Amino acid sequence: MTLNENDIKAILSDLSKANLKLKEIYPGDRLDRQPVQTVYGGAQLFKSTSIKRMGELALSSFREYAPGKDAFAKAFGMDKDNDLTERIYNKVIRKLEIEAVEDFRIDFEDGFGNRPDKEEDETAEFTANEAAKGMNENLLSPFFGIRIKTFSEELKLRAIRTLDIFLTALVKSTGGKLPENFVVTLPKVTVPEHVTALIDVFEMLEKKLNLPDNILQMEIMIETTQSIFDQDGRSNIISLVRAAKGRCKAAHFGVYDYTASCDITAKLQAMDHPACDFARNMMKVSLAGTGVWLSDGATNVMPVGLHKGNNLTKIQIAENTEVVHRAWKLMYDHVQHSLNNAFYQGWDLHPAQLPVRYAAVYMFFLNGLESASARLKNFIEKAAQATLVGDVFDDAATGQGLLNYFLRALNCGAITEAEILQTGLSLEEVRGKSFLKILENRR
Repeated sequence: MTLNENDIKAILSDLSKANLKLKEIYPGDRLDRQPVQTVYGGAQLFKSTSIKRMGELALSSFREYAPGKDAFAKAFGMDKDNDLTERIYNKVIRKLEIEAVEDFRIDFEDGFGNRPDKEEDETAEFTANEAAKGMNENLLSPFFGIRIKTFSEELKLRAIRTLDIFLTALVKSTGGKLPENFVVTLPKVTVPEHVTALIDVFEMLEKKLNLPDNILQMEIMIETTQSIFDQDGRSNIISLVRAAKGRCKAAHFGVYDYTASCDITAKLQAMDHPACDFARNMMKVSLAGTGVWLSDGATNVMPVGLHKGNNLTKIQIAENTEVVHRAWKLMYDHVQHSLNNAFYQGWDLHPAQLPVRYAAVYMFFLNGLESASARLKNFIEKAAQATLVGDVFDDAATGQGLLNYFLRALNCGAITEAEILQTGLSLEEVRGKSFLKILENRR
């Protein structure tokens, strides 16, 4: 052997440092539950019962415009005689009944607008007290937070003031507690300093409000071309996330601000515009393996009938149904497009959009359930027999991707635990969320 032990140690020492640094930046996908949707609601409208009411309106709209399996199939272009269509239809109803909203954001940005400081101060305090009431009465969604204004030169002080008032009032009302999975969304992030400033605010508020360290988490919004590339033409997204010092949970894509920043006319601004696909691909490539969730934007065509009132003619009812079904199908196609590009979360703006979200998500997961089950079952059997370290690594990486498919489907209600058992996994293995541990235990 030509190389001595000291030669090798010197080389491997530098290599180990590089590997550890890379692992720190790219720890892999988070295994906790990611919501499939986020509702943005104007802060001026928020009350403790808002989320519950939104679920009731979603269910009412769905029952009105999809009163049965056949109407449901017609609206979304599904086969009415296929058993899968009926399964999805029933699952959507069940979801709307028990957990229509998975994630909610009290919106002080576009949904609230620029109002007098006194009004925003009062609204921040009011919504905080309503959120505290919702916590006490178990009326909030599993994921919850607020969206403040951007940290632009004109609005940075207003954004921080709103966050301060909201959190101060909330902590006072709850005795120091925050809603479960609480997050602050920062819109129109273009430079790392925007993120750094918010993290500094977090640290000060945690200290002064006696909150646990690092309990305040954030999301960034990718809404401009400057969010994608910095002033030197370098990819900017990973820099924005790293500026959060581990506090950035997700990156949300703002379709309409982004397309506007690309000088695309309003008529052509849409979820499936090629410019949006480029931005999504940049987000995916930049943040894959970081553990930061990705969320797509919203369809801006609302599924609302043209005619109002209780005494509509048959023609008016038919026209309403046509308008709603057209908007449903448009959003359904948009959500499927997002899912196909591995964006498993998206925005919803109206209660009548919630049924569409779940119809699209459930079709995405259930349509491939049988083949995915067989593939994972065969994969586990073969991987459990592998002996080479390299082989195990490849198997674990690919197998974890298959396992994540089932975990996402389970979390959103697309499938049940019993359906996962068809893969040959036990419930304990599924809940463990680690394919590598499954292999280790089976060997």
